[in-house]
Amino acid sequence: MEPWSPVPAAANHCSPSAPSDGSTIYSVTLGGMSQGLAFPGSITNNFNYCHKRYEDCPNGLIGDVALKCDYSLSSVPKRLCLVCGDTASGYHYGVASCEACKAFFKRTIQGNIDYSCPARNECEITKRRRKSCQSCRFMKCLKVGMMKEGVRLDRVRGGRQKYRRCFEESTVGYLNSQCCQSNKKSGNKIVSHLLLVEPDKIFAMADPTAPENDVKVLTTLCDLVDRELVVIINWAKHVPGFSALSLGDQMGLLQSAWMEVLILGLVFRSLPYEEGLVYADNLVLEREQCRVVGLLDLYCTILQLITKYRKLQLDKEEFVTLKAMALANSDSMNIENVEAIQNLQDLLHEALQDYETNQHLADPHRSGKLLMTLPLLRQTANKAIQSFRRVVTEGKVPMHKLFLEMLEAKA
Repeated sequence: MEPWSPVPAAANHCSPSAPSDGSTIYSVTLGGMSQGLAFPGSITNNFNYCHKRYEDCPNGLIGDVALKCDYSLSSVPKRLCLVCGDTASGYHYGVASCEACKAFFKRTIQGNIDYSCPARNECEITKRRRKSCQSCRFMKCLKVGMMKEGVRLDRVRGGRQKYRRCFEESTVGYLNSQCCQSNKKSGNKIVSHLLLVEPDKIFAMADPTAPENDVKVLTTLCDLVDRELVVIINWAKHVPGFSALSLGDQMGLLQSAWMEVLILGLVFRSLPYEEGLVYADNLVLEREQCRVVGLLDLYCTILQLITKYRKLQLDKEEFVTLKAMALANSDSMNIENVEAIQNLQDLLHEALQDYETNQHLADPHRSGKLLMTLPLLRQTANKAIQSFRRVVTEGKVPMHKLFLEMLEAKA
């Protein structure tokens, strides 16, 4: 099997509901500042930690479908917007940017707007001139690494109330019917909800011009992980009870568990394969490919976890519930409200037990067996963190700053 199968440009990446563009992978360096991507060899250990900032979103099955994925930064000095140079309000769509450029990028993607430059597509984009040419501004957004898949295409312009009216009128009936169908199968509303909000597939984005070697594989893999991070942060907002936590605890859980969530997804996708790790449908790595790129130890560790879940015949309902439990099962030392985290863990634990009671009567200990896999999942995630840190240290692969900062948060 080939190490990867690049998606043709016409078929570009990500899910049908979240189109992407290959131009978002690679970016340029201007004035010594890395624009979206950073070569690890030039990065020091002084990474800026990021803290999650969610805009007010209605909770519940219907309202919680609308969400935002933004970061506010606690770094000093203040980070600048990579698009226009204004003060960045946080990480938006994978890049440090200001509120104005975030909103501009979002409007452009949601409205599927095509711009044209009145000059030669070389307009300077600064804080004072960012409104002068929308075409060059959008191209700058893409060049610095803003990711189209981070924009929710089911949002509309005009504010939250307009969105809610539109959403309720057009899709409440559909979601209710879907929820009822899922609930009949799972027997639990929490599990049914987690099934509904499970993210769509993400595809690997290999550079067709790069030589076929280990660096290409690692570059493709690291880019995929970075985009999955954006999706994981979006998904976490959907987990019942997560939004009720303090913002600090939300970010604490994400920083602690993001790799466990990612590994569990990898494991579930790989269950039908004997020896291949399905990082994406078009990026399946077998033992030899993993050895060549220096990930053989991680490959062997992940196979142990796959073997456990394969013996248990893990189904999708159990997978989505375990994934939410992994998010809540934090080892962070900086939790602000331990009781609130415990309540979230209890909610998800009860949902799993309820599902197993209804669906696997012949095995009364099944929920316990599934919970016993979580320590191995954490060990595997720690091994993955070590492996990617080694990639950072080697300095051969360009890596997005969000990925780098989340790796550093696990230090």
